[in-house]
Amino acid sequence: MNARNTDHENLVLAPNIERADDFYADLLAAHEGLTKAESDALNARLVLVLANHIGKRAILTQALAAAALPQGEADT
Repeated sequence: MNARNTDHENLVLAPNIERADDFYADLLAAHEGLTKAESDALNARLVLVLANHIGKRAILTQALAAAALPQGEADT
């Protein structure tokens, strides 16, 4: 079954990143050599770039709620 969600009004929490391990490696590489403050700023910019790409306020609200849950609870 394809994990991609065709419902554009709901946040996708099922695994949905193409070549996820490669993306994670790229993310780690982007942080390599940065100070904590620089790393935090990179994360903040990445969040804003991705939020802009998503664009839908309802989905962003769902994402904020999911991110605020203790680790593991968003998966249920």
